Amino acid sequence: MQKRFGIFAVAVIAAALTLTGCGSDESSSSQVASCEKADLATITEGKLTIATGEPAYYPWVIDDKPESGEGFEGAVAYAVAKQLGFDAADVEWVRTTFDSAVTPGEKKFDFNLQQFSITDDRKKAVDFSSPYYTAPQAIVSFKGSKIEGKTSLAELKDAKLGAAVGTTSLDAVENQIGIKPQVFNDNAAGVSALKNKQIDGLVVDLPTAFYLSGVEVPNGLIVGQLPSTGAGDQFGLLLSKDSKLTSCVTGAVDAITADGTLAAITDQWLATDAGAPVLKP
Repeated sequence: MQKRFGIFAVAVIAAALTLTGCGSDESSSSQVASCEKADLATITEGKLTIATGEPAYYPWVIDDKPESGEGFEGAVAYAVAKQLGFDAADVEWVRTTFDSAVTPGEKKFDFNLQQFSITDDRKKAVDFSSPYYTAPQAIVSFKGSKIEGKTSLAELKDAKLGAAVGTTSLDAVENQIGIKPQVFNDNAAGVSALKNKQIDGLVVDLPTAFYLSGVEVPNGLIVGQLPSTGAGDQFGLLLSKDSKLTSCVTGAVDAITADGTLAAITDQWLATDAGAPVLKP
């Protein structure tokens, strides 16, 4: 009961602040009087319809089976559902393409999660919850490289690292590791250099690192994540524009953030089980 009250309180406070700050009709359509399960305007009464990609990839969803609750986004989805009062049996899954989800129009889901970065441009067409993930930087390398198995930033001082020009990855190498990287016009050029073993590792955001190490780089691996600075792409649960569920879903995300549930899910699925440990300072 205490957790459910927390969601309700967050939603009410957010609604009150919105009304006080602007008083516009545009924001009021996404507000609800109650976040109790019986009062939620879901697609199907008594059910929570959640969407993901087709297919959904590791480590976000394991074996393309979101209903298992395994994988980072699968686990987040069920944690949010629980905060909203839905049992696992009340959750129904549908599949969408990424592009169709971010375009304007009615949706066949209550919320969707497939690594949607929150941007001002997308907010014109859809709603987002508060962030459930902020992407840190990570180092991609290959088996047998001189930096395989390194566990701290200090151990990377003599490494030849690369990063794309004008990126937060480049800033991270310079500011967090304290070395000058080899600079590439884009990540594709950096991947080519890594494949040719001209550099020891390429620094990219963690979602990109999962893809590069698993698909693009032969015998690829993730050396580790750089400690989070709070900067980076933020992922949010995506809802229809002016959805009546937005404030309640945001309240649920805020609740699992506050009680440590989200941190535990992140550590399990995007660090420990994913083979992407956080590097020590």
